[in-house]
Amino acid sequence: MKKALTVLSLALLGQASAATITVWTHFGDSELAWLRTQAAQFKTKTGNTVNIVSVPFDQIPDKLIQSAPKGQGPDLVTTLPQDRLGQLAAAGVIEPMDKFITSKTDLDKTAVSAMTYGGKLFGLPMFAEAVAVVYNKKLVPSAPTTWNAFLAAAQKNTSSGKYGYLADLSNAYMQFGIVSAYGGYVFKNTGGTLNTKDVGLANAGADKASAFLNDLRYKYNLVPEGVDGGAAKSAFVDGRLAMFLTGPWDMGDIKKAGIDYGIMTFPTPPGASGKWSPFVGVQGTMLNAYSKNKAAAALFAKQISSSDAQVAFNKAGGRIPVSLSARTKLKADPVVVGFGKSISAGTPMPNVPQMGAVWGPWSNAIAQSVQKPGQNYGQILDKAVQEINSNIK
Repeated sequence: MKKALTVLSLALLGQASAATITVWTHFGDSELAWLRTQAAQFKTKTGNTVNIVSVPFDQIPDKLIQSAPKGQGPDLVTTLPQDRLGQLAAAGVIEPMDKFITSKTDLDKTAVSAMTYGGKLFGLPMFAEAVAVVYNKKLVPSAPTTWNAFLAAAQKNTSSGKYGYLADLSNAYMQFGIVSAYGGYVFKNTGGTLNTKDVGLANAGADKASAFLNDLRYKYNLVPEGVDGGAAKSAFVDGRLAMFLTGPWDMGDIKKAGIDYGIMTFPTPPGASGKWSPFVGVQGTMLNAYSKNKAAAALFAKQISSSDAQVAFNKAGGRIPVSLSARTKLKADPVVVGFGKSISAGTPMPNVPQMGAVWGPWSNAIAQSVQKPGQNYGQILDKAVQEINSNIK
């Protein structure tokens, strides 16, 4: 009798301590189904219930800022990109997760850096993306690893109606890897802290990067005027393009076209001081600072970022995992391997609110730099940085 009462007491205690956590998500279709499966598994393992609420992606940050202090928000949000991190941390509505995450060794360091703000981990990374060069193996059998080899392959495949290499040269986001290779930067990064008073988009390296982008069009004659991402993708899926700078978002169409493809990082450009390092966008799970169930919510966040969960998430929607062991398990997938290397070689897109002041002036400057041969790059970029600094003040 005593033993039966003890068992009953433990059962009641388990019920009393079980929590119900609310998760806001923008996931749809197969990814939402994956999240629901994770919630069911979590309840089986822990007894905690996960209430999943669909919220449009672009509405989540403002809704969280408004509702969290009133106790009306979710316990977790999965997922938001790092460029919202600074805004949410400054508003005090997301909780640092360092005390819940005891080990980060299985997480891509670039992704962890992207989710770190003011020296604290404010989001548990879930997936990442960066651009890379996708190449048609029928036209380029193996990846050229040096600039000279890359240029030779590109020029060999450039002739009437066919192209060796295409990219949107006027797109600042797409071309940051070139800027970084020559020593340009958005905000100076010192030990993980971004100095928004030190903008490096008009230094000597940034000038050289703009000159190289101009050369791709007017010196090497690879990228005609008017080419954007859509035109480049059309040429690639038609089999008229050998090498194409793009991200994971275009791989569905490339696969449907039946192209035998490979994925590689862009080679170190001529005269560059460093390696090509593209912008990396990371999305992660964030914990509401006002949550009354932080421990349970953090436990669920850890589960959905675990290696096996990330493998299942990749199969659901094709996202590139930030779990290194998940990438190893997916080593037969060329998209995961190729873009995974690009992500690891990349630079996290700045996660501070001041980044909003950068995009307009910088994008205009990059576009202007490739409009005609031999531009005054220093003058164009200096003007952009003056505008950026003025906007930040």
